[in-house]
Amino acid sequence: MTTAASTLPKQNATPATVTGARLVVEALERQGVELVFGYPGGAIMPVYDALTSARFKHILVRHEQGAAFAADAYARVTGKAGVCLATSGPGATNLVTGIANAMMDSVPLVAITGNVASPLMGTDAFQEIDILGVTLPIVKHSWIVRDAADIPAVFAEAFHVAQSGRPGPVLIDLPKDVQVAAVAAAGFPPSPKEPAQRLDPAQLRRAESAISAAQRPLLYIGGGVRIANATQDVRAFARATGIPAVCTLQGLGALPPEWPGNLGMIGMHGLRAANEAVQQTDLLIVLGARFDDRATGQLAKFAPHARVIHIDIDAAEISKLRDAQIAITSDLRSALRALSPRPPKIDAWREQCIHAAAQHAFRYDAPGEDIYAPALLKELSERAGDSFIAACDVGQHQMWVAQHCRFSTPHAHITSGGLGAMGYGLPAGIGAKLAQPDADVVVVSGDGSFFMNIQELATLKRYDIPLKIVLLDNSSLGLVRQWQELFFDENYSEIDLSDNPDFVTVARAFGIDAFRISKREDVSAGIERLLAAAGPCLAHVVIDPRSNVWPLVPPGKSNSDMMHGDP
Repeated sequence: MTTAASTLPKQNATPATVTGARLVVEALERQGVELVFGYPGGAIMPVYDALTSARFKHILVRHEQGAAFAADAYARVTGKAGVCLATSGPGATNLVTGIANAMMDSVPLVAITGNVASPLMGTDAFQEIDILGVTLPIVKHSWIVRDAADIPAVFAEAFHVAQSGRPGPVLIDLPKDVQVAAVAAAGFPPSPKEPAQRLDPAQLRRAESAISAAQRPLLYIGGGVRIANATQDVRAFARATGIPAVCTLQGLGALPPEWPGNLGMIGMHGLRAANEAVQQTDLLIVLGARFDDRATGQLAKFAPHARVIHIDIDAAEISKLRDAQIAITSDLRSALRALSPRPPKIDAWREQCIHAAAQHAFRYDAPGEDIYAPALLKELSERAGDSFIAACDVGQHQMWVAQHCRFSTPHAHITSGGLGAMGYGLPAGIGAKLAQPDADVVVVSGDGSFFMNIQELATLKRYDIPLKIVLLDNSSLGLVRQWQELFFDENYSEIDLSDNPDFVTVARAFGIDAFRISKREDVSAGIERLLAAAGPCLAHVVIDPRSNVWPLVPPGKSNSDMMHGDP
């Protein structure tokens, strides 16, 4: 018999509960995450249990470093934070190089690690590591979540910190008991908003006056242009003023490669005309660059006649290495849109720069029968056209790519700049291709770098990612060998890789299509075959072990002291 009382609503009903792991998944969904790169393990297993119902896709890499590098490249291409996931102990420490790489190159990255249960932390438990302490110098901020109810707020703040201001990596550490804890379902806070930019009108007017009065002004373009999505603003400013420009490694692609005033990369392996222009300029307009030592050479002799206008969102970078006479702390888009100088009268200077670029242009008809890597890379990028994205490893091939490839945007050049991490290329190519499926993403690697994360060929096969790989094989650690030749009296120490395996056979063992190019006359057909491949494909290119990268500024020398070597 039903009584009236039994039909009344329960006054003390238990509220809906959810686990911390489920809150993690929902937090990522609310941030619009589409891809997570990771590798499971015991301390992160509750999150992986919850992942099976996630609305985003998880990419299982074969090493946690691959997860961090892939997430890094995904972020560089999309402008959104990349996400990587690992367990405690060795899983977490395997992320460290990737986190440091993101910090050095200002890449928004959210690294999520599992940890042992809270009562075991600090007891040297199995697979326990103080990953918060390990990563403190290489993150913008980090959190250990102590209460599952804090997960929504922590994740909202973490993504905001990673993507705001000068972007960078953040770390969220999740003890296992927090992941399994059941808490009352609660609302998710909105993401914090960026404060409005406040430009200093006085500094803007000083900058305009300096630009208008300059006789030999020069734009010095860094990676901040890509980070700020300011490519079109930089191009409009360059067109309006007619000021020639040089780029850092990370600034390549900010200007159209065919624009006459684009003098190319400066620095240790920069172009002669670019380095000469810097040494002659009377006004250096620095856009999102940080005076890195590989760009400046001997700092005291860098741009010795120039006043400096420095525009950067990070106030700590301004006057850190080179005093700025005019400092504008702002994102580049806001600053460039606020600047409207009277175009300087610099016809003679501009013509001088353009003439120098033509005079010192590279020759691609190198003598001999061996494959000339610069010519191959130039043809590759031109064949691919505006859809070309290079995911580049570190070494001689990295410098050849920077010197000779054509980049239509700064998002098309993906490389480990500040950290110089070998092994970056293959996982970065995976991240870039998943971010831009319609682009011609090509990994350019060397035989030394390729071995560092060769296991990610299995990731390519599993997800049938149609990534293209150019493996330049000189059977040595080429850049180390070059330095030992030039600066260590040809005392070659531990650079011989002549016992490399047959890379074509290795790739095929992973189920990846592969072929070899060993003759110069086969280069064009090989490039066509590579770009036309429907799935993942590797071109193993055999080059002369004695090939060097030119020009070269010797370490510790001024950019005026370039060595030119081969034509």
